[in-house]
Amino acid sequence: MRERVLVAGLCVVAALAGGCATDPPPRAPGLQGTTTSLPLPENARMLESSVATPPAPDCGDPTASLPPDPNATGPAIDRIRKRGRLIVGLDTGSNLMSYRDTATGRITGFDVDIAREIARDLLGDPALVDYRILSSAEREKALQDSTVDIVAKTMSITCARREKVDFSTEYFRAQQRVLVVRGSDIRSAADLAGRRVCIVEGTTSLLRMREVQPSASILTVPSWADCLVVLQQQQVDAVSTDDTILAGLASQDPYLELVGPSLGSEPYGIGIRLGSDELVRFVNATLERIRSDGTWTALYEKYLRVLGPTPSPPTPNYRE
Repeated sequence: MRERVLVAGLCVVAALAGGCATDPPPRAPGLQGTTTSLPLPENARMLESSVATPPAPDCGDPTASLPPDPNATGPAIDRIRKRGRLIVGLDTGSNLMSYRDTATGRITGFDVDIAREIARDLLGDPALVDYRILSSAEREKALQDSTVDIVAKTMSITCARREKVDFSTEYFRAQQRVLVVRGSDIRSAADLAGRRVCIVEGTTSLLRMREVQPSASILTVPSWADCLVVLQQQQVDAVSTDDTILAGLASQDPYLELVGPSLGSEPYGIGIRLGSDELVRFVNATLERIRSDGTWTALYEKYLRVLGPTPSPPTPNYRE
């Protein structure tokens, strides 16, 4: 196998590719409400509802990116080609987007295949990738330190993040929603007042929940797999983040369901180190190709059909 995963001490979450039953048997009685009798995940932290949301900087349209150039060259691209491999930051706990297939042991998913298409255009072979497993809170620093060449990890494009890293054009638009146990009285964000909600540290989901439902008590954890565990163990009442991630969690437990309307949209971009304009242009050329040649649609139908009918790819927004 030409792909290599460079991970130290990685704990693999089992059953990432499990199917979701259409009509599960009733959950045993007595599972309403939360409990604290079981230990919380390592580095879990409960935030009080009084924590204020910091004001967001204004950069205009954060999704605007540099025009594509499939022939772009420069230091960042030269380093990748000299190395002969593209180093990609992602995770293995976001079923549908990036996860380890328990049958093959390979890392797969929508984000993974987007990164492989970039490697195809840059190095001539989609398998010439190395993976660095990152938490959501580690994404920006990994780019700033050049630990990775790109981040393909459900990374929302925001003005605040643009102060630290650069982005490709938008390649997917997710919607933040709420995940609960079937039969819960929570039907929307309005029902989360005074309830415990699990959200991963370092995500835009946390900021939006503070805006939409400031009276919710938020438990922050390092990974979405941790959120799945604490929801199953009744230590929180709900999980809230992008529908792409929540659908992956729900696919692992037939007793879980997504509820309520969207709390807001999340435009995903490929994260790239600031100052690597040529790499931004090259990645945008790959995204332009996969939008036009049917690859994007094929990837959606392969991984994300559970979200609904196949949409058109996001329209890119370019700036000079």
